[in-house]
Amino acid sequence: MSKLIHTPALAGIVDHGPTSATFTIEPLHTGYGMTLGNSLRRVLLSSISGAAVTGFRIIGVSHEFTTTPGVKEDVVMIMQNLKGLRFKVYSDEPQIIRLTKKGKGVVKAKDLTLNADVELVNPDHVIATIDDAKSSLEAELVVETGRGYRALDEQSTDKKATDMILLDALFTPVLRVRYKVENTRVGQMTDLDRLLISIDTDGSITPRDAFEEAAAILVNQYTALAGQTKVEAGATLGGSEAAGEGLEDVEEPAELMT
Repeated sequence: MSKLIHTPALAGIVDHGPTSATFTIEPLHTGYGMTLGNSLRRVLLSSISGAAVTGFRIIGVSHEFTTTPGVKEDVVMIMQNLKGLRFKVYSDEPQIIRLTKKGKGVVKAKDLTLNADVELVNPDHVIATIDDAKSSLEAELVVETGRGYRALDEQSTDKKATDMILLDALFTPVLRVRYKVENTRVGQMTDLDRLLISIDTDGSITPRDAFEEAAAILVNQYTALAGQTKVEAGATLGGSEAAGEGLEDVEEPAELMT
């Protein structure tokens, strides 16, 4: 094994479409392919910012366990459909968007009225179906930005005090991350790693931007730790052995790309 720890490079990017790409990183020190691949995968799936519907109100509806006159789907089904809406939001503030659809037909995301800070990613996504020519569907949606998953009990108290029906929200725009580690060589060194990592997104962010954001998050985390061990010996009670008590090594299986 080489004593030299190589600095990796982004050796190649293959775009499979606007929402899918594979990144090749090499050369990596032996074992670093798995370490880096697992770290990037975890951050990509949990920490990339995105947007989601966090609440809504429908005219004439007071709670989710009911139906809307002339609409095929009940409110619970409409709730599930609203969770499938994907947006690009160019503001940190909650955005209000509105829906007004009259007459018989399928209600799609493209029927929403957006403002300048909101861009719709999936305009053909189905929200509901009006099966009565004399009926209509009027609604107001709240779209927010965030990271990861937000449960109902984490919603703001302001929204809880209104007649808004709240939704749990999955903000992450990254749908899937797969990686695999291959052998590579540099000169006479044949025991180095090559990392191939594939990223699929929902279209609200490109795989390239998601990769950049994930790498930046990891860099910031490690940079914050660098130099933190340079403390006086007396600063930690019990010395280094006591400081390590209660810690254990955990080895977790990583998902490999097939």
